[in-house]
Amino acid sequence: MARIVLFGATGFTGRLTAEALTRRGARPLLAGRDQARLTALADSLAGSPGGDLPIAVADVGRPESVRALVAPGDVLISTVGPFTRWGEAAVAAATEAGAVYFDSTGEPTFIKRIFQRYGPAAATRGAALVTAFGYDYVPGNLAAALALRKAGADAVRVDVGYFVGGDMARRASAGTRASMLGMLLEPMYGFREGRIVPEHGRTRRFLVDGRPRHGLSIGATEHFTLPPAHPGLREVNVYLGWLGGLTKVAGVLARATPVIAALPGARRVTEALADRVLRTGGGAAAPAAGASGVSSRIVAEAYDARGRRLSSVHLSGGDPYEFTAGVLAWAATTALAEGVRGTGALGPVDAFGLDALTRGCAAAGMTVREPA
Repeated sequence: MARIVLFGATGFTGRLTAEALTRRGARPLLAGRDQARLTALADSLAGSPGGDLPIAVADVGRPESVRALVAPGDVLISTVGPFTRWGEAAVAAATEAGAVYFDSTGEPTFIKRIFQRYGPAAATRGAALVTAFGYDYVPGNLAAALALRKAGADAVRVDVGYFVGGDMARRASAGTRASMLGMLLEPMYGFREGRIVPEHGRTRRFLVDGRPRHGLSIGATEHFTLPPAHPGLREVNVYLGWLGGLTKVAGVLARATPVIAALPGARRVTEALADRVLRTGGGAAAPAAGASGVSSRIVAEAYDARGRRLSSVHLSGGDPYEFTAGVLAWAATTALAEGVRGTGALGPVDAFGLDALTRGCAAAGMTVREPA
């Protein structure tokens, strides 16, 4: 029988996702490279509705062990990051098996790779690859699609902003910090004049909860998923607003990234720093659900060719990690029961439809609200 496979189950996001899956009554196969930790996780979940969970040892260093996890019709969730370095084994396994694949990445280079390299191969094998299915970047896809539906055919540009409240720096897991280090020297992109283009350091201001918030541009799934569904779009912008008053400074530094990345040894340094973060761990202690003190706000605004704002949609949620785990659990259980819409590299709306995705995000704690 088809099943849900959770690869990277003992990591921070993986553990949260395992808990969310069992709360929904699912019995995922817990997979990772450490049998003792897998056994401990399975034991800790034994009393949950989906308890008594199977485990399997697999390691990206042995791609055949990852391939052995997945069969046709399965749903594979990967939380193994940094994805640019370690994520491809799971994608390849899902593609070869003709499975449905979700991951928790937020890394622009990996996202681009999924759409441009793996998507066509997945389509020929009957596999569906839905990357970045978490706080990065499901809410922005949802908000933008809703804003574009409200705006109608005159919309040619959409801007999306991601913002958090509370101490996100303290909340960030070791895996998130390692991924962010890996992203420092990676090329960013935007969508301009109907195509993906290189981009570094663009910033803009949004009005969030009645006050100005600044965001720094980043490559995301919205650049690939929104234009095919809305042929009139000529520009898609995505901004992260986690840096507050330092956003403009970060924008200046981002514009220097291509020069820094070209320096001999620069990438080796960032990889070594990322490895150290993963070894030392720390941070991201898991509080009780809803107790982290971190909140989420996502804004999407659609504009016409004259720069006139046509519509605005705001989403409100809680802790980004809790949302990621919840929405991955919703997606995996829904895909197992009902399948997804299409094959190849898909966006969240492509995979489930706008109304179903709205309900799924609400179930995971991210709801639509009127702009303040």
